[in-house]
Amino acid sequence: MQRRQLLMGATAAITLGACSSTNNTKFKRYDGPEVTQVVVSKQSRLMYLMHKGEILEQYNIRLGFAPIGHKMFEGDGRTPEGRYYIDRRNPNSKYHLSIGISYPNAEDLAMAESMGKKPGGDIFIHGQRNPFKPETSDWTWGCIAVTNAEIEDIYSMVRDGTPIVIGR
Repeated sequence: MQRRQLLMGATAAITLGACSSTNNTKFKRYDGPEVTQVVVSKQSRLMYLMHKGEILEQYNIRLGFAPIGHKMFEGDGRTPEGRYYIDRRNPNSKYHLSIGISYPNAEDLAMAESMGKKPGGDIFIHGQRNPFKPETSDWTWGCIAVTNAEIEDIYSMVRDGTPIVIGR
């Protein structure tokens, strides 16, 4: 009886071990040139990872559901415009992976306050809400969305402290 349980346990361990391939991880390694800046063009819906003025990677993006203009306050559906930096990362994001953008800055805070509103926050570059249904239009609340495969690459390439410029 003990021999049979031992054999079944060993078989289960081998089977489970085979299922956990390192190729299926969402955390990739990157050892290429440093990403020195992220540039986002809202109008063309493109994001560039740059190394000293040279484009390393280019991605098609989705923005806030009201993409025209700078984010003014919480809930306006706009993606901020301006110079920020990458300030945090979330490996457990409900959008696969995400890296945070330092919005709001002092100007954003003052603008929202002058309108009697909160500036909002939690602006990220992140993956998809449903990886089996590609997005065909802008859908976020102000974030920048890419595919899950793309955010895996971006997450590995872009370090905290990297400047990000978001323009029209």
